[in-house]
Amino acid sequence: MTESLCIALAQVNPVVGDVVGNVALIRAARARAAAQGADLVVFGELSICGYPPEDLVLKGAFLDSCEQAVADLAAETETGPAILIGAPWRVADSVQNAALLLDHGRIAATLSKRHLTNYGVFDEARLFVPGGPPLPIPFRGVALGVLICEDMWFPDVARALAEGGAEILVVPNGSPYEVDKDGIRLDHARARVAETGLPLVYVNQIGGQDELVFDGASFVVGRDGGLETALAPWGVEVVATRWTRGAD
Repeated sequence: MTESLCIALAQVNPVVGDVVGNVALIRAARARAAAQGADLVVFGELSICGYPPEDLVLKGAFLDSCEQAVADLAAETETGPAILIGAPWRVADSVQNAALLLDHGRIAATLSKRHLTNYGVFDEARLFVPGGPPLPIPFRGVALGVLICEDMWFPDVARALAEGGAEILVVPNGSPYEVDKDGIRLDHARARVAETGLPLVYVNQIGGQDELVFDGASFVVGRDGGLETALAPWGVEVVATRWTRGAD
C-alpha cells in the first residue's frame, strides 16, 4: 500500500480547437510537475480540446485528433508522472465528456461526467451522453474519486465514490469566472468533504473562450474542510502537493 503520493495541480490555458497547441502546453506543465517530483498531474476539464468545445464535438475528424493526442500523451507516460486529462471520448455510438488516467504508457482508466452542464451558455446535453455509475480509479495504491466539474455541485457522485472506497476526491473543472464564484466553489467543495470525510483536489483552467473567462483559482481542501493549498487566480501555475497516508 502506498504511504505517500505527490499530486500536481496544473492550472493552464487551453485554447478551444487547438489540439496541437494544447498538447504542447500539457507536455510543458508535465515537465514542470516532474521536476517537482509529481506522481500524478491533474489538468482541467476537456483540456485536450479546450472548454467549451461546442459543435466541434460533432465532427468526427476533430474527435479523431483528440483521441490521437490522448494516445500520444499516454505513450509518453511509460516513464515520469501520470496524467489525468480531459477529452471528448467516443463510447459505443455516443460521445462523453471524459477524464482519462494515462499511466505506464497506456490509458489506464476512463470515466465520464454524470451531471452535464446545461444552463446559461452551456448546452452539454446536446453534445454529450452522461457517464455510467461512478467508480474510484486505483492509482499506485490509492483510490481516486474523480468528479468532473458539475459533478461536484451535487452530493450523489461524491457519495457513490466514497462508498466505493475512494480516498481522495479529484475534480477537473472548466468553471468560468463570476463575481463571488470562488466562494461558491469552495462552499460546494467543503460540502462534499463534510459528507464523505475525504479531502478534495480542485483544478480549474484559466483564459478566455468567446464570451467566457476562466480564472483558475484551483485549491485543495483537507478532510477538516480547511483550505490546504490555493493557487493564484488568472495565471498559469503548476503546484505539487504531497500526501501522506495517516489517521487524518
